[in-house]
Formats: sequence, C-alpha cells, structure tokens
Amino acid sequence: MFPLKAYLTAVVAVLFLAACSETPNSPSVIQGNTMGTTYSVRYYDDIGVSSDELKQEVDILLVEVNRQMSTYQGRSEISQFNQQNAPYEQKISAEFADVVFLSQQLYEMTGGYFDVTVGPLVNLWGFGPDGRPVNPPSEQEVQAALEKTGMDAIKLDKLTLSLSKSAHRYVDLSAIAKGFGVDLVAQLLEAKGAHNYLVEIGGEIRVSGMKPSQQEWKLAVETPETDAALGARSVQKILNLTDAGMATSGDYRNFFEVDGTRYSHTIDPFTGMPSAHSLGSVTVIADTCARADAIATAMLVMGTEKALALAKEHNIAAYFIVRTDNGFQEQYSEAWKTRFN
Repeated sequence: MFPLKAYLTAVVAVLFLAACSETPNSPSVIQGNTMGTTYSVRYYDDIGVSSDELKQEVDILLVEVNRQMSTYQGRSEISQFNQQNAPYEQKISAEFADVVFLSQQLYEMTGGYFDVTVGPLVNLWGFGPDGRPVNPPSEQEVQAALEKTGMDAIKLDKLTLSLSKSAHRYVDLSAIAKGFGVDLVAQLLEAKGAHNYLVEIGGEIRVSGMKPSQQEWKLAVETPETDAALGARSVQKILNLTDAGMATSGDYRNFFEVDGTRYSHTIDPFTGMPSAHSLGSVTVIADTCARADAIATAMLVMGTEKALALAKEHNIAAYFIVRTDNGFQEQYSEAWKTRFN
C-alpha cells in the first residue's frame, strides 16, 4: 500500500457524480481498495467483459503497481532498492522505470521541487511507513536527512531497465504513483474499447469522452478546511472536464500539531522542513494523471508565487486556493482561465 495521500482531493467529485447519476443511462461501476485508499471506475461503453471480470483485471494491475513501487511493502522493488547500501544497481520493471523517468523530467521542470528522494525527510517527520515521532526532529536530524537526498545520485538506464544510486538514497514515489495507477487503468479501458469513462484513485482522476447526455464529466474540488481531517468536507468549485487527468494536492488532511505549531506532510526538499505558507491546495489539469499528480505536489511545496510562475512558463492549467485573514481566495493560471472561459 501507499500512505493515504492527503494532498487530495477531488474524491468529492466521485461522491458528487454518484449523487447525480443518470437513469436509465447509468454507468457501469467498479470499486475497490488499493494503495492505502480506494479506487472507482465508471464507464458507459460496452467493453465485451462483465464488470466483475474488469474488476479482476484492474485489481491485478494495481497489485502489480504496489509490488513495484510501494514503500509500505518490504519486498517491493522500490523497497529492495532503498534497503541496499550504495553504490548499488538493480533491474526494475518497465512501469517502475517509466515513473522514475517522468520523475526525473519533472524534477528538472520544477527546479528541484518535485524530488522523489525526499523519503528520508518524509520518514523523519513521521509521514512514512514508520509513523509519527513523539516530537518534531531537531535541526541536526533534519540536516542529516537532507544530506541523504538529491536526484543527482540516482541514475536510470531505460534501455537495460536498470536503476542505480551512487550514494545513500531512499526513493518515495507516493506523490506520483497513484496518478500513474490511474493512467494504467485508463489504458486498460481504452484497450478494451472504452472511450467514455472516469477513473479515480484516492482523489486522483482521469476522464475521457462524454456521458450519454453529451455532457462532460462533472467534478468537484474540495475546500481545504483543516477539519476535513476529521471527515468534514465541503465543495469549493465544480468543474466540467473531459479527456484529461486532474489531481489536487492540499495541506489539510495529513498533518500533526505540537505545542500549537502545525506540521504538514508536504516537505520542502531545500530546507527539509514541512512547507509553511498560505497555499491551501492546488489543482492541476494535464494530459495524464501522473503528470497532474506530481505537478500539483510540487506547486503545493513551492507556494503560490513560484507555482504561478511555473504555470506561466510551462502553460500549466492550475487552480489555487489560498488562505487569507478574510477566508479563502482563488487564483488561476492563464492556462486554467483559457480552458474554463
């Protein structure tokens, strides 16, 4: 499994869709558990297999993603890589290599803010498999963990499917693997002839085509209220979307407080500290869910000003909910405005 990714969530979107399902043209639906959360698939096409048969295939596919990339499984490919001392080289699966390759590209594009080697810091702050510490780590502990991070020590050979490290590194793909899982399920549906579908894992979403009424998929973005960690949810914005991946990253579900100080799970790879700014959530729309997933995470870490600059430079459709003294303020990238105007 993966940690419950609290930088959700458009999972409200699925609840909203369920409440608004059409009859008699209701979609076929399958649901299940994966990566420490849940998944949902809705489709309107006749794909030649029953929903039960499709669910079996989806479950097998997602179990394989976990076998390759879950840090919560001690014998997964990624755990085997993390457990070995450097220098070390390991053969990996093609899907694992694809995710590492995309992670390397996005590391460069975000100026280092999307860094899958921050695992030692994630674990140090208690957001990894080992659970929460009694007290926040000391400055010395943070600096020691920082020295064990950095993509420069990770090398990928896609031709030989080999992943190597020249220094101690702990790779954590939880900020991109759910989105990648969504894309794999979407590819499975398309291979079976489906063109009108929604796939969701833990709030990360990919949609294609239309409903029978020729309407786009109606999705919702959650308000980043801190009491959402206790189960309270409210909708900030409703979107109509098709043929895209969408992911929301927020600081309002996975955090802890010590002596009145709030520590979020989003770790700044440059300081080693949990991000501390007014940006409550970021929603990104991209061609794939994996890409949206990773970019939303990076933008949440870097904060509104840098995220808007990144969105402008790379024409990224991004939507920001910022906390102010007067409540929440919405900001949009130019690409987002263009898409929804």
